[in-house]
Amino acid sequence: MAADRYDMIVVGGGMVGACCALAAAREGFRVALLERAEPPMHWAEESHDLRVSALTRASQYILRNLRVWPRMQGMRVTAYEHMRVWDRQGVGDIHFAAADLGEPDLGHIVENRVIVASLWQAIAEQALIEMIVGRDLQSLSQQQGRQCLLFDDGSELQADLLVGADGARSRLRELAGIANQGRDYDQHALVATVRAERGNAATAWQRFMPSGPLALLPMNDDLFSIVWSTSPQQAEALLAMPEAEFNRELSAASQHCCGDLSLLGERAVFPLRLQKAVSYIRPGIALVGDAAHVIHPLAGQGVNLGLLDVGALIDVLREARARGESIGEFGVLRRYERARKGHNLAVQMAMDAFKHLFSNQNPALHLLRNLGLGLADRIPPLRRQFERVALGQGIELPSLGRMPDADS
Repeated sequence: MAADRYDMIVVGGGMVGACCALAAAREGFRVALLERAEPPMHWAEESHDLRVSALTRASQYILRNLRVWPRMQGMRVTAYEHMRVWDRQGVGDIHFAAADLGEPDLGHIVENRVIVASLWQAIAEQALIEMIVGRDLQSLSQQQGRQCLLFDDGSELQADLLVGADGARSRLRELAGIANQGRDYDQHALVATVRAERGNAATAWQRFMPSGPLALLPMNDDLFSIVWSTSPQQAEALLAMPEAEFNRELSAASQHCCGDLSLLGERAVFPLRLQKAVSYIRPGIALVGDAAHVIHPLAGQGVNLGLLDVGALIDVLREARARGESIGEFGVLRRYERARKGHNLAVQMAMDAFKHLFSNQNPALHLLRNLGLGLADRIPPLRRQFERVALGQGIELPSLGRMPDADS
């Protein structure tokens, strides 16, 4: 059976993989996008996805530059104008307001399904992308300098470059022989959608407790998406609680910052893990998003890092083509790895440090974290650093992450 040939094959059609395929096609590359199953494209208006992302300004610009943002706005996108972070017992408290920064908002909370559906809609209109759904990847080989993927049905695809965007358990990373390092946190995250008695005030709230942080991410009207990181035992107990008891526990944990909170729909629990690929690249192969790095969700940076990976990779590939270089050359891909690995590792380590600083009952650390939050709220340089993180600034952004033209 003859192999179909592409410039790039993207393995994984989630938020990061679909973004990568669309961005590459807009640069003129012929792309195949592989995904196990087509994502939902329609859903009941009153339903809500349990998984959401807190998109920074840089991520918003990436999606706007790809002409995807208006589609997302037509579904459901919630801007938040304030962020409040506080410790369980102490005086530590920090508040950010978009108006203080001269910004219209601090970011947007978007259901993951909205991002994926919008990207897939745009991909369906792109002639240079072929969507391939339902094939199981069996093996990887090289033929005459090209990467070859063999599938369970005997079919084969070839490309100059394979991009692994297939998540934390990446099959492509495994086949490429790229080692993966990591450890499980002693935490699980419970996610749910809840209604707030006093509305959400366009504010993202995060309270640190010894067992882990509780994040309240504002959605439309009076709703929040919650991410409650806690011990595996407590997470399972919260999952099994009768709804009325769960509502009482959650409202107390939030210290009634928005009044009583009440569950809307289902709950789910998933384990938390720190993970990083030893290398992001092999000749003809590049990893992006969770295939390369997985971080604690307490600051909502995971998908933002993945989208920045895509932007950096596309910049490198565009420059390589202009120089007459093959996009799969190791030296080309090293430029991508150098652009992203250091920043991703720094964010991973910062989130890991925050997790250990705030999720414990050590009295000395309790004092330190309260002093830290209090100082950060009062000392302008520290505030600016927190604000840059919230907005996705403070690093050299890829072309896609920069402010688009007014008509984009």
